[in-house]
Amino acid sequence: MEAKTVTLVQESFEKVKPIAPAAAEIFYSKLFELDPAIKPLFPSSDEAMKVQGNKLMSMLGAAVAGLSNLDALIPVLKDLGKRHVEYKVEAYHYETVGAALLGTLEAGLGDAFTPEVKTAWADVYGTMADVMIDAAY
Repeated sequence: MEAKTVTLVQESFEKVKPIAPAAAEIFYSKLFELDPAIKPLFPSSDEAMKVQGNKLMSMLGAAVAGLSNLDALIPVLKDLGKRHVEYKVEAYHYETVGAALLGTLEAGLGDAFTPEVKTAWADVYGTMADVMIDAAY
């Protein structure tokens, strides 16, 4: 992964951190809009979804920070991919999650979500998703 890609993702994620709860809400709203069939895989209560959103943002933050040390990040992603199978996640869900993530970043970052930043995030997510899928299926 190119250093510039990592830098763009890490710097843009710093701008997401202050709006993490709102970003999580946007993400799940977009995810369920893109594929309503995914919704039953998640908790039904608002409170439980807030907890899920916190987990999402924590894991995303850890993954983004881990881009500086891929040797340490890859085993974590492999384990996460295997765990997602237990949650009934299918390989094709990763594409929908990627679209929801990019839509969330666009909404959250506004003008800072430049084409270059979008490409960097798409590359990083694609790589992470590939590692998770390969480990899981």
